[in-house]
Amino acid sequence: MKKTIIIGLLTTTFALNAQVYKAPVEERVKDLLGRMTLEEKVNYINGTNWMYTKEIKRLGIPQFKMSDGPVGTKSYGKSTAYPASVMNAATWNTSLVYDLGVALGRDSRSRGINFLLGPGVNIARAPMTGRNFEYLGEDPFLSAALAVNYIKGVQSQRVVATVKHFAANNQEYDRNFVSSDIDERTLQEIYLPAFKAAVQKAKVGAVMNSYNLLNGEHTSQNAHLNLEILKKDWKFDGILMSDWGGVHDGIAAFKNGTDLEMPGDEHILPTLLLPALKNGEIQETTLNDKVSRILRVCFSYGFFDRKQTDESIPKDDPKSAKAALKIAQEGIVLLKNENNILPINPAKTKKIAFIGPNANSFNAGGGSSQTEPFHFSTYYDGFKTAAKNSTVTYAMGIPSLNALSEQSVFYLEPGSQTVGLKAEYFNNKELSGIPLEVRKDKIVDFSWVQTPNVIGMGQDNFSVRWTGVIKPTKTAVYKFAVRGDDGYRLFINDKIVLDYWSDHGPIEKNAELTLNADTEYKVRLEYYENSGDASITFAWFEPKEENFNEAIKLASEADIAILCVGFNQQIEHEGDERPFELPEAQEELIKVVTKANPNTIVVLNAGGNVYMQNWLPNIKGLVHTFYAGQEGGTALANILLGKVNPSGKLPVSFEKNWKDNATYNNYYDTDNDKRVQYKEGLFVGYRHYDKNNIEPQFAFGFGLSYTSFQYSDLKVSLQQNEGKITANVTFKVKNTGNSDGAESAQLYVRDIVSPVERPVKELKGFSKMFLKKGQTKEFKITLDESAFSYYKTALKDFGYDAGEFEILIGASSKDIRLKETISLN
Repeated sequence: MKKTIIIGLLTTTFALNAQVYKAPVEERVKDLLGRMTLEEKVNYINGTNWMYTKEIKRLGIPQFKMSDGPVGTKSYGKSTAYPASVMNAATWNTSLVYDLGVALGRDSRSRGINFLLGPGVNIARAPMTGRNFEYLGEDPFLSAALAVNYIKGVQSQRVVATVKHFAANNQEYDRNFVSSDIDERTLQEIYLPAFKAAVQKAKVGAVMNSYNLLNGEHTSQNAHLNLEILKKDWKFDGILMSDWGGVHDGIAAFKNGTDLEMPGDEHILPTLLLPALKNGEIQETTLNDKVSRILRVCFSYGFFDRKQTDESIPKDDPKSAKAALKIAQEGIVLLKNENNILPINPAKTKKIAFIGPNANSFNAGGGSSQTEPFHFSTYYDGFKTAAKNSTVTYAMGIPSLNALSEQSVFYLEPGSQTVGLKAEYFNNKELSGIPLEVRKDKIVDFSWVQTPNVIGMGQDNFSVRWTGVIKPTKTAVYKFAVRGDDGYRLFINDKIVLDYWSDHGPIEKNAELTLNADTEYKVRLEYYENSGDASITFAWFEPKEENFNEAIKLASEADIAILCVGFNQQIEHEGDERPFELPEAQEELIKVVTKANPNTIVVLNAGGNVYMQNWLPNIKGLVHTFYAGQEGGTALANILLGKVNPSGKLPVSFEKNWKDNATYNNYYDTDNDKRVQYKEGLFVGYRHYDKNNIEPQFAFGFGLSYTSFQYSDLKVSLQQNEGKITANVTFKVKNTGNSDGAESAQLYVRDIVSPVERPVKELKGFSKMFLKKGQTKEFKITLDESAFSYYKTALKDFGYDAGEFEILIGASSKDIRLKETISLN
């Protein structure tokens, strides 16, 4: 009896018996599993209440809490908002990313969070992917190295990291139904290495499947991905969970690897599993493995033995803010600095104008990772605070669509003097049947977080039709602009001029028409909402330079104009693609500001590249800030004023034109068969530009500094023993400029002669060091056999071929400074 009591204590939430802490994890798992009923086990592999695992009160098993990531613990109110993950990658600083993980772990502990849903490690194929900002760039080696340190940092705080989205979630359009079709070698070399490193090097506690299909099978039920690769080849012993709503077939997901369905109670249901267990369609040994994985992780991290909430850590943690600032400062990338316009010398530059829609707002990528900070510094505020002796002015520069909507005048019907639009609200997405309500709306500018104020209308699955007329007072070209989440279509005189009738986040589009004075034109705007937030804004106006008068005035009066443009959470977000081009009004703003002041610096917010050819030649400076988090204003000011030397480098190649991208002809599902063929194979990002001799706008690994660095003295010491390789690479870097600064040196490997096609070169090492002006430091990078290997499809394993390889040391993928050839047996 005494023995039974002690074993029972192994499962209590806050056990006191000393023997509890000495019992090995596997014994505790086996004991608890043995006392669970079959019904309890099938119920336990489902989540509950959106962000929790299920409790079993009878056995003292509590709920365990999850939070969205990867750039903040965002699911329970305000929290530290860190820079976007792509900006973490732009630091090229593994120790700093480890510190980020620690900070996120502390934030999690302050809120009692057991599982943090991050990092995201999917590879960037095209700049329009709406979730690129959540990921770590285009290169598998860089992504893997950073992910490992992020995970180790989070898990050092006894919080489980969850690497996602497994695998090949490289587009957001139609993400639940499109199949990523990838050959095995490409899958293994490009799209899986970061996940593999997370499992084998970082010992990540949880993996999350992706929404997409992989080679025709949903990842939540993909046996090759989950059973053969993850659990067999990589020997992953943690939890494989679904993304929220990512299970489509409960039995198939059960059989083929999914351990935990989130948010739960949808497909992997007891009502489905219990009969299948009884008739032998599925096995209890498989069920036991799933439950054991969940218990193993929770025991290993001490969740049964202590409170997860650490009340000594403040929710608004100054240590977290400090980490956010460091990442932003090291992740900002200086891309153009003509005539050394930067850094700004406040003694010589007295008047600075901040202009643009992103100058005085908090900008982030949208979706499940978007974190609301307790406080934040805008670019304008940050600079104004730092440059106390300068005159710093601000103008948004562009009238917002909301403001233009307020100025738009509509009439109910032809010949009417009644201002407004007839609005018909339907309780379906098809505008069908009798509307629930017919009313007059003066303008169309709505953002429904919950539901329209219409009796009987639900929060989701509704539609609205607005009809009326407009009466231009003069003959001119007029612009019609609509921003909507989800679908909308606009008709003028019954002819469609805007058609975006599909599920998507807030997308703004416009069309121009020549209208005649004193003529009535019929207007019809149709809108539907599927799920999530709902918003629709509509304006018509005459585009004219007067709209930019304030921006032109401030720019012309200033010594330097800082023009802050790009995207935000409304345009670049989970669940949809974003444009490659900047909004048309922003391009026009750049045009008029650079005309008014040739000393214009553009500060860009985006998760990656944007089309720059229309304006890049006309600006003096370009600073890419991605989404810089809550401390972005302070970080940018420190960079612009030279208090911090920029050291960020691009983790993704920037193409000049969309047609230059490797996926130009095979990114979208053009034939609507729900399949995307990854025809570029291994040649994504810089591998493509190298192979095809295409000059990118800015190369992978590129970033300017206020100082200069000289590379020298490359040496390679090679040891080989029965297929095991150790190559110790050393070289020197000297700061030859007039400023202290950090340099990220990159090591690429080239297989000179290979029996199979390989990239011209591949990143296999990097190191970042801070050097004072005039200082020289020795960089050391160690390579093993994986640096020379590729996936040998016939062997179903990685290996290398004997022969000669080049070790290439560079400041970017295009700027190779040193070379050395070695021979492998």
